[in-house]
Parts: sequence; C-alpha cells; structure tokens
Amino acid sequence: MGASGMAALADLVLPRTCAGCALPGRVLCGRCASLLARPRLATPRRVPWGFPPTVAAGAYRGPVRPAILAFKERGRAELARPLGTALALSVVAVSRGVPERDGRLVLVPVPSSRAALRIRGRDHVRELTRSAVAELRAAGLPVAEARLLRRRGRVQDSAALSAAQRRANLAGTFELDPRCRRLSAGALLILVDDVVTSGATLTEAAAVLTGAAGPDAPPVLAAVVAATPRLPG
Repeated sequence: MGASGMAALADLVLPRTCAGCALPGRVLCGRCASLLARPRLATPRRVPWGFPPTVAAGAYRGPVRPAILAFKERGRAELARPLGTALALSVVAVSRGVPERDGRLVLVPVPSSRAALRIRGRDHVRELTRSAVAELRAAGLPVAEARLLRRRGRVQDSAALSAAQRRANLAGTFELDPRCRRLSAGALLILVDDVVTSGATLTEAAAVLTGAAGPDAPPVLAAVVAATPRLPG
C-alpha cells in the first residue's frame, strides 16, 4: 500500500487533526493555511552570492513549522495537497518577476540525498512538485516538472553548521542528470523545495542550472513553501 493509501486508512481509524495547531477537523485548518498564503521574497540573514530570487508562501515559524515537519518527517502524505497549493502560489508570485518570456514554466525539484530517501522512504519534494503542477495546470498555466538535477557525493548533516559551512558542505553536490533531455530553450526554470534557511542549497542548485542554460536564458528562479524569517540585527 502506498503512502496515500496509508494516509486514507489512517483517516478512517484516527481522528483527523490540523498538522499545524492540532485543531480537530481538517489536515490543515483555515487559519494555518492562511499563514501559507502570504508570498514574499526569501531573504536569508547572510545572502549567499548567486542566491536565486526566491519566493516563499509563508514564514517557517509558528504552526507552519510543525505542519511541514509532519509532512516531511512524520509521513503525513495527505498534506501534499495544501502544501503543494502554497508552493504553487510561490511559483506564480516569483514568475511574475520575469514579464518577458514565452509563458512556459518548468519546475525543477531539488533532489534529496540518498540517505534522506532511505530514511523517509519517499521523495517529499517531488510530491510537493507534483501537487503544485496539478494546481497550476488546473489554473490554465503551461507548466511541467523536470528532474534535471541529481546529487553526487556525500554531505554531512547541516543542522549544526553555520551558513558558510553549509555552503562549503554543499559545494559540488549537484550536477545535471545525464538522463534528462536538454534544457528547453526559453522556458523559465524554477527550482522548488520545501524550506529555505541559509540559501546554500538553492544557490548551489541554481548555479548548475544557470551554467547549463546559457547566457541568453531567463534567470533561474526558486519557489518554496516557507522560509526561515530573517531576524533583526
């Protein structure tokens, strides 16, 4: 039985509660969902050179944080739809920053490490990407998913690393997947991920896509569900 089937079975056995605030009823209540309907530019505290213009649907704090963790780490696959809706909102917002284009959007999910895939048993970013693509197509937008990147080598857990250490840890991590077709000329490439913190992951991934797309291609952008809020000082 797949993750969606397990989630449906769990709904029959266990009472459904909001993943953000634990309120009985929806998987994500209206109040918590509204916190992911406030698109804004993501601004890491120390913006890495080459950080792509990135829009987040909300701030990674309060009820948003446990909601994303429930989807990412605790197997609540039913959250793919509301979180995918938030990601779709970010995609629309960031794509409006490039007015002169042919309209095609290509969402490029940031690939998870092999270790993360083994632990979780699923690629949660791809689930979010598919959900966002469905939302955008339903709205009539020409959009597709393309798995253009893959990881190489090993990286250490970045939880305890500084922003500079995270960038060094990720250097050379991404490469173009040789199985993918050549980049579609004129299409707007948008990296997608669940959360942006230091910006190191998106910066490294964007550098690979920018180099492959060529100097005349539109800029590589990024969209995420939530971003760590920038603290003053």
